[in-house]
Amino acid sequence: MNKVVVGAQWGDEGKAKITDLLAQNADLIIRYQGGCNAGHTVVAHNKTFKFHLIPSGILYGGKTCFIGAGTVILPEYFDEEVQGLIKEGIDVSGLKVSPLASITMPYHTEVDGYSESTATKGKIGTTKKGIGPTYTDKMARIGLKIEDLFDDEALSEKLDIILPLKNKTLKEVYGLKTYTKEEITALCKKYAEIFRPYVCFDWQTILEDAKRANKAVLFEGAQGVMLDIDYGTYPFVTSSNPIGGGAATGSGYGPKMIDEVIGVAKAYVTRVGEGPFVTELTDKTGEKIREIGHEFGVTTGRPRRCGWFDAVTMRYAVLTGGLTSVALTKIDVFDNFEEIKVCTAYKDKRDGKIYKNYPTNVFMHKYLEPIYETHKGWMQDISGIKEYEKLPQNARNYIKRLEKLLEVPISIVSVGPDREQTIFVNPQ
Repeated sequence: MNKVVVGAQWGDEGKAKITDLLAQNADLIIRYQGGCNAGHTVVAHNKTFKFHLIPSGILYGGKTCFIGAGTVILPEYFDEEVQGLIKEGIDVSGLKVSPLASITMPYHTEVDGYSESTATKGKIGTTKKGIGPTYTDKMARIGLKIEDLFDDEALSEKLDIILPLKNKTLKEVYGLKTYTKEEITALCKKYAEIFRPYVCFDWQTILEDAKRANKAVLFEGAQGVMLDIDYGTYPFVTSSNPIGGGAATGSGYGPKMIDEVIGVAKAYVTRVGEGPFVTELTDKTGEKIREIGHEFGVTTGRPRRCGWFDAVTMRYAVLTGGLTSVALTKIDVFDNFEEIKVCTAYKDKRDGKIYKNYPTNVFMHKYLEPIYETHKGWMQDISGIKEYEKLPQNARNYIKRLEKLLEVPISIVSVGPDREQTIFVNPQ
């Protein structure tokens, strides 16, 4: 079975742990979109590993971990992450990078930082890693790909087109440093050496061989459905397609290669950066969730905004993300909560209109208030429970209610950060 793991909320749902678990039974793990703005944490062998670009399946020997064409790669960050894994004794011989992946250049990070720091209105809350500007250039057809680093003639011709346009923008729009062709060419030579051991020019053969041999493929997404460039809370979104469909465009495989799409969702909701968040809690309850759940960004270190579970956005994620099941994480954060709330609909404060489907016009969200139902907590430590039937009745009631609201099964329940703290519901 080929599976896609996607974030079902605004990212930070615990995708890396679920990917890590499912990677045990996968032969090929493909990261299909995003860049180093992602932050995936895996706890294994009493160590904490933080991934940004490299598929978290790299922790298993004998796996092929492929960074697909839908990703954008900041070379320095990639090198730092690889060297960190090598230092920890992790075998990276199975790491492959698509020659079609896009490169984040210095001017991308500079423009990203300038745009975010000088914005007085409409801040997106980016990580300032140059992700958006890299995707912008990709779509404008003035970007550089990994394969360009290994073809001097192609690189020279591209730079003759790109640099005059880029320098004009850097100077006249942003007032930033411009670059000579010699500077960028020298930088690209350094980048070529970083990628040389990993660039996979025969990626088609690897994907075809895996398909012929019916090998298990695991597609790993970054961010979450509600940050999707087309279906998220635009413009407060990322610049790629984290949804299940994005796995087909970003990996090199077509949609028929996908058997399941597992949406990872916390038992509550968090968000980093700007944008609407109807169930956000700015009171002591929100602080309690943040502290117990250690809700601080892996990439940015920023405290995450916290709120109750939002079934409205999750139903939307099931539809647009193509979810066939849900992996529910961090339910153990509620171990000391007497009551737990779930948002089942929104109410417009202006006219009282009720919304059960997600309103895509995010600029009206400031007028929306959540309609909650309240569930009894279980008031006991569940972090050591291994079987679903041994969960407290109120915990199972909560899970069953979410399943009914979302109309998809909850197939995995995570009760802690370690691999072993995972319950597979009705395992096959």
